[in-house]
Amino acid sequence: MSEQPRRPRKPGKPYRRPQKDPVRMLAFEAIRAVDERDAYANLVLPPLLRKAREKEGPEKFDARDAALATELVYGTLRRQGTYDAIIADCVDRPLREVDPPVLDVLSLGVHQLLGTRIPSHAAVSASVELARVVLGDGRAKFVNAVLRKVARDDLDGWLERVAPPYDEDPEDHLAVVHSHPRWVVSALWDSLGGGRAGIEELLAADNERPEVTLVARPGRATREELLGEEAAVPGRWSPYAVRLSEGGEPGAVEAVREGRAGVQDEGSQLVALALANAPLDGPDRRWLDGCAGPGGKAALLGALAAERGAFLLASEKQPHRAGLVARALDGNPGPYQVIAADGTRPAWRPGSFDRVLVDVPCTGLGALRRRPEARWRRRPEDLDGFAPLQRGLLRGALEAVRAGGVVAYATCSPHLAETRAVVTDVLKQHPGTELLDARPLLPGVPGLGEGPDVQLWPHVHGTDAMYLALLRRTS
Repeated sequence: MSEQPRRPRKPGKPYRRPQKDPVRMLAFEAIRAVDERDAYANLVLPPLLRKAREKEGPEKFDARDAALATELVYGTLRRQGTYDAIIADCVDRPLREVDPPVLDVLSLGVHQLLGTRIPSHAAVSASVELARVVLGDGRAKFVNAVLRKVARDDLDGWLERVAPPYDEDPEDHLAVVHSHPRWVVSALWDSLGGGRAGIEELLAADNERPEVTLVARPGRATREELLGEEAAVPGRWSPYAVRLSEGGEPGAVEAVREGRAGVQDEGSQLVALALANAPLDGPDRRWLDGCAGPGGKAALLGALAAERGAFLLASEKQPHRAGLVARALDGNPGPYQVIAADGTRPAWRPGSFDRVLVDVPCTGLGALRRRPEARWRRRPEDLDGFAPLQRGLLRGALEAVRAGGVVAYATCSPHLAETRAVVTDVLKQHPGTELLDARPLLPGVPGLGEGPDVQLWPHVHGTDAMYLALLRRTS
């Protein structure tokens, strides 16, 4: 039989199978989980990194790859508002009409172009290759066209183009330049008390990568022990705090693995220390953490209570979070108990405790450095949902403490509706209560304002924006 004639090849480049880049595939998977399932990046990313190391091996997925993947995820989430404004200027349709997976690939690409030192040609090429893998060749062409437009200017040039002038609309200008929803800009500005410099510094600090801070739990670990770790330096304010410089891995620290130390922002440590050191009238034997999940403050309070022979009751409404509290307190040297209970419907008798902490559920606007996606999920109406709970928990705490005892009201939000408004309202309902000056209980910490309550700030103190008010029952 004679050979069949071969069909002539069509002109053009031969088809090339798209190449999977494990770093960018991981970043895309994390961003999709945050976008599609309302997951939190700090919970999604660690198992994805472990999976990548196991699958690719340490030679193909090393510490530098993990660092790049982490930067791509967190950087893209922090700058989402800014990048959306830039992408919107480069497409011919409203962003809501762009498929979410396509928008995620574009955002990752824009971050590489405008937020990293990756060369433009490499950023575009890698993003288009990712698009080919996860979206297909057709939509990859769209990604290529948009990113080539973005690559024509740098971040400053784009901001000048897409952000309204400050003099015409200050809040919208700051929202676009610093990638925060407008209502969050307005709320933070009110909490700061006005002035352009302060709000610019705060919003910029929210977009910085936070340091990893450890706490040496008293009686179980020492700060000196933690300082023996590589890349460890003392904390700024807490005597138990140690900061890990960039690249430090908490899981590599023996004391953390054993539960003798933990990961805890220095602002949270200061809240627990302020309550523990507040002056009391009368005995000091029974302490309560009324909103103990996930357990960081409870573990520190439990260790401090143990040094004085005091008992800690750690209460958390959600059973699964109560389990996290139990894990954090496991091995505490002093007496303690963990229960699942609602602080607004106490499982204890009134006046049972000498010291009470309520770190109430809130919008989390004080921890946007660590959970950047939270800024895009929260809405102003969320405040209405938290308000009754926050007031109920503070009222419950005041009923739980005895006359002469102290309550610490804390929240990881600087929003005035979640801080001073709550304390002021509850104080009106409890005339036998006084506000203590919390500032002397944070020795050496500057910029604490006029008091008597305390508001910490990322741009001033390098902590989450923790709020603290100390209240003493007088009758």
